[in-house]
Amino acid sequence: MKQQRHNAIRQILDRTAIANQDDLRRALAAQGHNVTQATLSRDVRELKLSKGPNGYSIASNAAEDADEGPGIREVMKGFGLEVRQALNQLVVIAVTGGAQPIAAGVDYEDWPEVVGTIAGDDTVLIICPDDKQAKTLKKRIESYLG
Repeated sequence: MKQQRHNAIRQILDRTAIANQDDLRRALAAQGHNVTQATLSRDVRELKLSKGPNGYSIASNAAEDADEGPGIREVMKGFGLEVRQALNQLVVIAVTGGAQPIAAGVDYEDWPEVVGTIAGDDTVLIICPDDKQAKTLKKRIESYLG
């Protein structure tokens, strides 16, 4: 099932420009693959899809062999503008279209301070277990923003 869905995602991206996860979810649903946003986020991460100005794309084999793509530092520096804390939650303000790459990067890091992320277009909500861990993560993210 998962492999079939991954193959469907590859086929969709080969023939269609996909701007965001909702467009990808709709394209998958049209092929009979009804998925949740959480499942789709995992698929995006597992397939190492990258999002650029033209939407999602599949990483080339050469790029995958050389490196797993830009690290969280590069993603934060390229897309992130600022981070704010509200109790155990962080809000990362990003450039337009930059929230999804940031959320995917944070999810990929699998940091113990992160319970989960939610991404809009230019805002990422990061949920932490408690205020202390949120403060620790905020400092780390601020160091990445430059």
